[in-house]
Amino acid sequence: MSGNGGNATNADKRPNELLTSWFVRSGWSKGELARQVNRRARQLGANHISTDTSRVRRWLDGENPREPIPRILSELFSERFGVVVSVEDLGLRSTRRPPSATGVDLPWTGPQTVAHLSEFSRSDLMLARRGFLGSSLALSAGPSLIEPMQRWLVPAPAGPTQEPRPEPTTRARGRLSKPELDLLETTTVMFRQWDAQCGGGLRRKAVVGQLHEVTDLLQEPQPERTTRTLFKVAAELAELAGWMSYDIGLQPTAQKYFVLALHAAKEAGDRPLGSYILSSMSRQMIHLGRPDDALELIHLAQYGSRDCASPRTQSMLYAMEARAYANMGQPGKCKRAVRMAEETFAEADEWDEPDPDWIRFFSEAELYGENSHSFRDLAYVAGRSPTYASLAEPLMRRAVELFAQDGEHQRSYALNLIGMATVHLLQREPEQSAVLAQRAMEEAKKVRSERVNTRIRKTVDTAVRDFGDLADVVDLTQRLAAELPETAEAV
Repeated sequence: MSGNGGNATNADKRPNELLTSWFVRSGWSKGELARQVNRRARQLGANHISTDTSRVRRWLDGENPREPIPRILSELFSERFGVVVSVEDLGLRSTRRPPSATGVDLPWTGPQTVAHLSEFSRSDLMLARRGFLGSSLALSAGPSLIEPMQRWLVPAPAGPTQEPRPEPTTRARGRLSKPELDLLETTTVMFRQWDAQCGGGLRRKAVVGQLHEVTDLLQEPQPERTTRTLFKVAAELAELAGWMSYDIGLQPTAQKYFVLALHAAKEAGDRPLGSYILSSMSRQMIHLGRPDDALELIHLAQYGSRDCASPRTQSMLYAMEARAYANMGQPGKCKRAVRMAEETFAEADEWDEPDPDWIRFFSEAELYGENSHSFRDLAYVAGRSPTYASLAEPLMRRAVELFAQDGEHQRSYALNLIGMATVHLLQREPEQSAVLAQRAMEEAKKVRSERVNTRIRKTVDTAVRDFGDLADVVDLTQRLAAELPETAEAV
């Protein structure tokens, strides 16, 4: 039996046109793809995998490889193109995996949520390999993502939990005092501030380590109220770990943390927090070119928190709804969602209760930034429409001004500088775009965010494609190569 993972017979074998299409567009040679598969397999511990060019040729000719190769190929092509490329998209048969192995379809019970959080955070701390940690290899999208998330709103069964709580992995340290719980919450706030100022690449491991400590506490006997608070802290930390992973380009890892965060928020009984986590998942789906999935997630968030979320949270959800509609090319619905985001945000000051810390980032500057990006995205979808670019420009300019005054959200400032640069490209004003892109480069050096770096590179690539002979653009390209070279991202 071969260790290369093939299991197809020659009978009725036809060339795999889907895999061939992705392969040709990737620009890889057969040897390069084989080397990448072998390297990723070794990271998995699948040392029996030894792929070569002849094996890759057989896959293109229609041979169906055994797991984990289909999932490895899905991950490699997803990373290459920046969108979700499923096993089915590659024309490969997807073997049915148990729910616990998919990384998304997990049981909605407290003990299993704790067990998965503990296992995944421990694996992350131990392995920390780019884009793959255990069962999180394959990104989920479409029904395989949306349907499990819809169970967030299914009421928990009445009565005692049917499954026993996992045995403590460490000696019980006694019940937590209120000052200790307050300190855990304060530490989470501090981590969130660090992320806004420094990007996801600086403190991600610290957040994962804190999350792992909280899961240890959840495995010890605690009063019900304390347990709910610990689940809320775990949900916030898991969301933040997911957000930081997303920010530095670890997309499958980010999605797994988001899913676990939603499970923890359900155990905490915190539906507004759950809606916020779903909005982070939605933002990731927009980034990965799946606006339909993003819209489903946002509508699920809105439905689940419509009677309990603050105006600030509801405004943020409307803004994300607008982003999804923009990327789907639906201007009417996008404009309506933008208007609803603005009107709802105006009610935030009248809200009687203080907003939780996780939504305080959604300031006036963030509102302007999100809505301007919606119009910017509409402009691209509509074939570089000058009309939508003109709608984006004043909103983006105001966002840049406010973030410059803020001084605490450096990554958001950099992202909106890049957004403003793209708007000027849409308006065929490359000189102004180059000035803003250079400012964004200066800010990018202050944060560790692959998302910021990638957006700068894409903006410069667009400028080169459209105005490559312009002296300002030539200079911008040279500065990019010198100041922001592409390097392997450290986790």
